[in-house]
Amino acid sequence: MELFNVLTVQQARETLTAHLPARAKEEIVPLLEGLNRILARDITARDDVPGFDRSTMDGYALRARDTFGATESLPAYVDVTGEVMMGQEAAAGGSGTSLGYPHRRHAAPGADAVVMVEYTEELDQHTIGVTKPVAPGDHLVRRGEDVAAGSVVLTAGHCLRPQDLGLLAAVGITRVPVLEPLKVGILSTGNELIEPEHPATPGKVRDINSYTLYGQVLEAGGLPTLYGIIEDHFETLRSAMVKALAENDMVLISGGSSVGARDVTANVIETLGSPGVLFHGIAIKPGKPSIGAVVEGKTVFGLPGHPVSAMVVFDLLARPIIESAGPAQPRRAFPLRAAITRNIHSATGREDFLRVTLRRQEDGTVVADPVLGKSGLISTMVKADGVAHIPLTKEGVEAGELVDVWLF
Repeated sequence: MELFNVLTVQQARETLTAHLPARAKEEIVPLLEGLNRILARDITARDDVPGFDRSTMDGYALRARDTFGATESLPAYVDVTGEVMMGQEAAAGGSGTSLGYPHRRHAAPGADAVVMVEYTEELDQHTIGVTKPVAPGDHLVRRGEDVAAGSVVLTAGHCLRPQDLGLLAAVGITRVPVLEPLKVGILSTGNELIEPEHPATPGKVRDINSYTLYGQVLEAGGLPTLYGIIEDHFETLRSAMVKALAENDMVLISGGSSVGARDVTANVIETLGSPGVLFHGIAIKPGKPSIGAVVEGKTVFGLPGHPVSAMVVFDLLARPIIESAGPAQPRRAFPLRAAITRNIHSATGREDFLRVTLRRQEDGTVVADPVLGKSGLISTMVKADGVAHIPLTKEGVEAGELVDVWLF
């Protein structure tokens, strides 16, 4: 493949997706372990929720028509036939009768409303006066009004939230089928790299990408494994990649993705299986010299060695694939709109992702201050709140112009 015959981000995503198999692996986990996991199958309710007519207020269950016209000066009088306690089933009541009705108890068959205790006055043990009329359905939840038995309550591909766990508990589901999370192998290449615990000497730099990528994979819901620092040597890198591919669903390689004479990543990938390298170069800044490949159904990314570039490309291409399997941590579904505070030049035909900090002005508007710095400076990512997107159709943005900001 011709190097740097670049694709747009959207083209790169579509190219990868076209060569990836549908993920069908699932596992059954206890309900409380299902949070942030992706459902593998539709979930159908076995029972109605609620399973009986019930009140939403403390009061009396009765027929609404028996209260029409009631006022404080001229109450509607109804007979009290009994009291329904928690866990008891109510008996039927006739016209002009009521059941004492504590919160969330059964409603008497035939009752179509509940009058709140505050709008009643007790005349004796068997009679109450209703001082405010109620309409049919007031303060009453009918059987199956929340969930109907046999209905699909959650669909395959849904990421389970806390409220979803409550819904599943309500329909009696205690174990849920979810997709297995992707296993992701992480390799850092470069003869200049050393482990963080080693002293930095001239010509040597501590490995950053293994740690940032590990965190990103974990945050996206994947299961990361570090394979350490690999020398820029064809056979050494190939051996490490064969092992990583055998043990994972995705492999991330940082460094070695440019066209330098010593960069061998693309050549190694081409020897590992089909279809191999799908693109080498994306129309973005930072992160242009990135590799996307699929090897026997497993995704491989050759990420730039610069930490900022590697993190940006991961979020654009690798994260969506990992999150599609889960367990995915909730992320902001939509970008935040903010006004950029200075003119920024770009190039048409290229998407720019600019690090920014956010602040709210006195008038309530949100502005984005660019965090300037080279893509090798990890501190710029630490200072930033997110990245502002400049579309490929624009040649930059002017101060005051609204931009989309994707939060970290």
